[in-house]
Order: sequence, then C-alpha cells, then structure tokens
Amino acid sequence: MYFQQDRNELRQTYFDVWRRRDDKAQLEPLELLILGVIEEHPEYHDFLDDPDSSLDRDFSPEYGQSNPFLHMGMHIAIREQLTTDRPPGFAMAYAGAVRRYADSHEAEHRILECLAETLWLAHRDGTAPAELDYLEKVRALGGMEAGS
Repeated sequence: MYFQQDRNELRQTYFDVWRRRDDKAQLEPLELLILGVIEEHPEYHDFLDDPDSSLDRDFSPEYGQSNPFLHMGMHIAIREQLTTDRPPGFAMAYAGAVRRYADSHEAEHRILECLAETLWLAHRDGTAPAELDYLEKVRALGGMEAGS
C-alpha cells in the first residue's frame, strides 16, 4: 500500500509512475492520481527524470530547499480527503476555496499550508491532528463561517 512504505519506497513509486507514463503503460487509479499531481508540478520533473540522484537526497528547509516528494504527497493527501470528505465537510470547504481562488491548484496550495500547520502542531504536541481546527482553517480560505 502507498502509505505503508519507507521514504525510498515511497519516492520510488513516484519514479515508477513517471517512467510508466513515458512507457504509455496502463496505470492503476492511485497511480493516475499521483501522475496528475506530478504533471501539475513541472518544476519537479528533473528530480523524477534522475532517480539516482534524487532517491536518497535530503531536502533541507534550512537551506531553502523544498521537498518535492513531500509537496506532491500533500496534494495527494488533500485529494484523498476530498474523495472521502474527511473530515466531514471538507469537500464543501474545498469547493469554497476553489471558488475564492478560481484555480483548484492554487486553492490546494493554500489548503496545503493549513494541512502542514495542522500536522506540525500534532507532531509538536504529540497528539492526533486536530481535524476540526484544520477544517475551520480550510473553510476560512473560502470565506465560510465556522460550522457552515
């Protein structure tokens, strides 16, 4: 499964999907989701074209480096939340953000910031992510009132 892999196995999934796209191979639904996210991020294609130098690479925010695999993984997580409407009400909040920003990719980047903060706080506090707080932040992106 996608979420039960170590870092290198997870990264290898991105490389494999990218290669299979070039080979015009039949992709599974999760692979199509991953491919969609990859295609929306041409700035990461060079990493995916060179697995030998990217597989074990560390990306350090201290040096201004963004981790392309983390970034794309967050997009995937948001799309999974949309599909499952988890937390409940997420799909409506997502739709509000898309309306406000008039671009689903831009809205996802804004939601990604909310998700990253929620996950960081949970990690810092040693707790489960605060889904309701996260949902309220996403609702606010779309100009929705709390609880709407």
